[in-house]
Amino acid sequence: MTQAAVSELDERVPGRRWTVRLDAPGRGSAAVRISCSRPACAEQRLPSAAAGRAAAIAHLKAHLRAAPAPRPDAYCACKLEGCHTHVPDTGRHTRADPWRCGGPVVLVVISDREGRWWKALECCSRCAAATPGAKTAATSQPSSPQTTGAPTAGTGAGTGGPQFSDRQAAAGTTVPAPRPVPARRRPPQAKIAQRVIPHDLRPVALRDELIELGDLFRAYQQRDEPDLALLADLQERKARAFTQWADVTCEGALRWEARRAEQAAAATRLQHQQRTGGIPAGGIAGADGPAVTRLLNVAPQWDHARSVLAHVADHSPLPGPEARLLVLMLTLRTAHTGTGNLVGQDVTTLGLTDPEDLVEKLTGCGWLTLPGTSGDLLASRPENPTPITVPSLVPREDKEGPFTFGKKMRPKLSGWAQKVISDKKLRKAKATAATRLLALTLATQTDASGRLGPGGQGIALTALAAWVPVDPGELRQLVGQLTQADWFTDAALTDTHLTGQLTERVLPLTCPLRA
Repeated sequence: MTQAAVSELDERVPGRRWTVRLDAPGRGSAAVRISCSRPACAEQRLPSAAAGRAAAIAHLKAHLRAAPAPRPDAYCACKLEGCHTHVPDTGRHTRADPWRCGGPVVLVVISDREGRWWKALECCSRCAAATPGAKTAATSQPSSPQTTGAPTAGTGAGTGGPQFSDRQAAAGTTVPAPRPVPARRRPPQAKIAQRVIPHDLRPVALRDELIELGDLFRAYQQRDEPDLALLADLQERKARAFTQWADVTCEGALRWEARRAEQAAAATRLQHQQRTGGIPAGGIAGADGPAVTRLLNVAPQWDHARSVLAHVADHSPLPGPEARLLVLMLTLRTAHTGTGNLVGQDVTTLGLTDPEDLVEKLTGCGWLTLPGTSGDLLASRPENPTPITVPSLVPREDKEGPFTFGKKMRPKLSGWAQKVISDKKLRKAKATAATRLLALTLATQTDASGRLGPGGQGIALTALAAWVPVDPGELRQLVGQLTQADWFTDAALTDTHLTGQLTERVLPLTCPLRA
């Protein structure tokens, strides 16, 4: 390098540069912090990342508007930061020639893809063109001729400034303008139910069906008025398509989604029939006799009621029908979170022989936890209920609870069970706990017309004994008590089955079996 070139380089000033950053102030907060490398700029805090990003961009634009034009005598700010163009590559692909800056000085803006920082700096147009994503905000004006009378190097219209030590400048040629970096365009992704449909999914007919269903569901969401019949059809198609998708990919989550779609289709179809007068609320289409308005009026609720009975039958900590009934009612009170509130009347109205002793046995075996004694529980009143905990029903951090229904469904099931066991005629007859447990069980084991068992063919005694733990002789007495309490007509108990018809007055309390 000649002495004149060294002298010229020494007279140049370093390029300006500043950075605006977006950072999180700490964990557990959605707020963001905006900082600027300019000393006069104070730190800002915004409530969200979106608001912070907008404020950071506005802050940078204000700097760009207020900043003077790029200085023709500045050398590249990126060189001070050791960018990849100025630092020699020591790998296998070493550049044959050293990098030489060139072209007019420009003010460029660079940002990262995640939108966490924005950087403005002065550099030559050649470095700007070599920097991915750099956007030019301003260009220096052509410099005036030197006092020696030497003409400035031609740089083309609208450009100018020093050519630094570029060989093109020595030859009097122009430096090409920075090439814009094309934006990356991702191919559109087909989705259904927030799931991406793989582009290579086979068979092609399945992929086309999933894409069409996704479009139809999105179109349905834009409708001004609901069409439940159309929605039920879409859910049925989704169930079939997701089942086939699960068969192809062997993904269990898809099969679970297909079952959810089947349930949604059935519930939507029933709701449509209720709204259009096909059947009243809680009725069953095609059922014999008049339709019934039930306390639990849709099939999923009936299934949830049976699931609680089955869980209690498998996990009751104490033997006998009295313990089974108390465990069932406490399970319904605490099913969602494992905790709930109880008053003494909730226990004393169950027809238990010795409720205090039974509660002590449940607490003694660890199944039930109370803040006080069993006597305190039985003495508690509605204005001061007793908090109870069933540890086995408390959801674990890495595991869901034993039931799939939510917190809004739990009080419905609990209210239904309380309605059954506190039936007026059962209370008048002073029915035992075993009789009430049998009434509650039979309410979930009828067809739509109230006949016992699937299809009205009766209930097998082996299955009934799992829900109501009594011997056959005692079972006959319980059936007689229910008949006297106007629960049964035509009751018949054989060596293998219990058959009969529930009376019309208790049909609203039934949970029909699926056909």
